[in-house]
Amino acid sequence: MQSQAFIFSNQPKYRIARHAAFWIFWWLFQGFLYAFTPGPHKLGLLGRLPLTMLDSLLFMTDHIFLSYSLMYFVLPVYLLKNKYFAASIWIVILFLATGAMASVISLYVINSVRIWLLPAIYGNYIMPHRDSFFIALLAGLRGGITIGGLATSIKLMKHWYVKQQRILQLQKENMEAQLQVLKAQVHPHFLFNTLNNIYSYTQNTSAVASQLVMGLSDMLRYMLYEGSQPLVPLSKELKMIEEYIGLEKIRYGNKLELHIDMPAYTHDLNIAPLMLLPFAENCFKHGTSNILENPWLNLQITLKDNMMAMKLLNGKPPQADGSNRKPGIGIGNVRKRLELIYPGKHLLTITNDPDVFIVSLKVELEKKQLLSEESVHKLEHHHV
Repeated sequence: MQSQAFIFSNQPKYRIARHAAFWIFWWLFQGFLYAFTPGPHKLGLLGRLPLTMLDSLLFMTDHIFLSYSLMYFVLPVYLLKNKYFAASIWIVILFLATGAMASVISLYVINSVRIWLLPAIYGNYIMPHRDSFFIALLAGLRGGITIGGLATSIKLMKHWYVKQQRILQLQKENMEAQLQVLKAQVHPHFLFNTLNNIYSYTQNTSAVASQLVMGLSDMLRYMLYEGSQPLVPLSKELKMIEEYIGLEKIRYGNKLELHIDMPAYTHDLNIAPLMLLPFAENCFKHGTSNILENPWLNLQITLKDNMMAMKLLNGKPPQADGSNRKPGIGIGNVRKRLELIYPGKHLLTITNDPDVFIVSLKVELEKKQLLSEESVHKLEHHHV
């Protein structure tokens, strides 16, 4: 992608250079084209070229206005959001405004400059008639449609290319994740049957072991089956986090100081599966498991409209040097998935202080109607 940075990078140096190259090309092309247009003077092609280059430069004012209005207003606000009627209205308004600007520039600004530069040729200039203004308006519309259509087409092609690359990257990440799951997915039915057998035996011998086995079975079932879905109900994801923390709490006994605050209602919001678990797992793996005295963890998840905010804090042993430790694979994968699934809709901040590890995550979620398990069973029964 580095070789295509000039075209696709959003860094200021590339964007400025890219836009400057586009408008310099258009200025030269338009000025050279105008040089072949006959005029009221007897200048040759080389004599007309400086004048037409100046004309082209003056006309670029309305061309830039139209192009950027289409690219950065109509396109993202209306067209890409499927608001086609409003987009059509705005396109007509902008085209007419551009044509009017081009008429004023053509009949008043350019002719004034020509009279100033070549009084011998343009000194007897007469103020244009109403019909001349209408003809200039049509000419301005022709030029505006050309450059506006060209600029918008380039912007659309870039948008669809970047979107396609993001989809391909997401498919690649999902495929790699599925491969990792398949490596661990050795006959899942055999695994669950075995866990159920162990659970039945431990019910009479050890209540704690029985609870651990059942919690582990529920988590594995969620990871193997729900984890393959693009979206899951947020309520299920939060329940899985609670079950995981509950299993860890059993292991720590009364030593773990735990504070969990989660919303009672998730308002039918959905989230990509297994998006939050790596953060909780990382807290226990690198934090509380290394603290011999008074391990603690604080988890707070809040909802405001479609925005979910998670703040996760856990203690660290004093001797732990987080500055030299590379981020775990799980956290790295979550970063990639957030960038691919929620581009521009999330904010992740990780603070690795000497005595505390803080994760702050904000994600804009979506409400999407998903089939409930009961509905799925009804559909399967209907097809059978």
